[in-house]
Amino acid sequence: MKQSTDRILTTHTGSLPRTPALTKLLVARERGRDYDRADFDREARRALDLVLEGQLDAGIDVINDGEVPRVGFSTYVTERMSGFGGVSRRKQSLDLQKFPEWARFGETQIGVAEDLARVWDTAEAQDAVHYEDDLKGVTYDLDLFDQGLRAPSVGGRATETFVSAASPGIVTTTMLRSLDNPAYATDRDYVFGVARELQKEYEYIVSRGHILQLDAPDLAMERVIMFGDDDLDVFLDRVRLHIEAMNLALENIPAEKVRLHVCWGNWQGPHQDDVPVATLLPLLYEAKVGALSIPLGNPRHEHENPAFRDQPLPDGMLLIPGVIDVTTNYLEHPEVVANRIQAAVDAVGDPTRVIAGIDCGLGTFASYEFIATDVGWAKLRALREGADIVSKRIWG
Repeated sequence: MKQSTDRILTTHTGSLPRTPALTKLLVARERGRDYDRADFDREARRALDLVLEGQLDAGIDVINDGEVPRVGFSTYVTERMSGFGGVSRRKQSLDLQKFPEWARFGETQIGVAEDLARVWDTAEAQDAVHYEDDLKGVTYDLDLFDQGLRAPSVGGRATETFVSAASPGIVTTTMLRSLDNPAYATDRDYVFGVARELQKEYEYIVSRGHILQLDAPDLAMERVIMFGDDDLDVFLDRVRLHIEAMNLALENIPAEKVRLHVCWGNWQGPHQDDVPVATLLPLLYEAKVGALSIPLGNPRHEHENPAFRDQPLPDGMLLIPGVIDVTTNYLEHPEVVANRIQAAVDAVGDPTRVIAGIDCGLGTFASYEFIATDVGWAKLRALREGADIVSKRIWG
């Protein structure tokens, strides 16, 4: 994994804006509706070319495929694995429970209510889950990504590439285990069963030459959803379980080939019950990864940089602080971005161990997004400009 040796490198969290045409095709495929596969292939390539050139034109160093061929960062597994079916009824978040007027306000947003229902209540695990077709889905994504990277306008311009994949914890807390599932008697059985399957996807991604990013919002977000009514210790025990399963899935991959994204969810809400960074760090540091990506660019968590001074990163681990808020169309001034990066650098104590990132995805689920496409790209440009300001301060 590259480090910021002579300037602050930049990256993002994974999902980027999809084209409207691709969004419709992705949702149709997810819902089992008829769609033209040739149209899908053409539009996926067109969308990929747009996000690759968009990242590079914005000055992003460590790039990916924008997750454009996938309907969502976690729910895509139900299209690739057997064993899922029915509907998984997730609990309401504490935000929805404590702020009912905000909840009703959110439902008035055009298209949001239907799309939120689609991404919130997903399929459940009704039997043993396992990959079908020899990783056909991830192979398609990586072949498409490689084709885009070979384009003359893209080739050689990126410093490094990464590919994101769902963590065992986010899969098992989003697609819940049916209580009469004959394959898994307990949630622990389910978590480790999923981890063993995801291990195949993880190892394949790394074998194709990319850094693997594990998306694990469960390690923070589920405090206010699945465990919103429980004592904190109950949630932290589940975090330990998820990290144990993650480490099993990563057992054959060097830590420096993996980065971990943790967040509290990127919905536009109060987030008043988010668990503090300092509470999570001792557990997150147990993950066998080379970098930690975490939001520090929003009004609820921007103040938490000192946690990384008080609890230093493990040897060899990098920090990817989120310094761009992905829940608002306010465009950060580059000086604001620079100040946020500087705060992370000061807390870590070594600029070479900091890569500037954004809080979360800009297109977490197809058709369920908060940031306008043109604003999203402008935010990435502001990220680069802010990183340049800090780089000049440090290296001259």
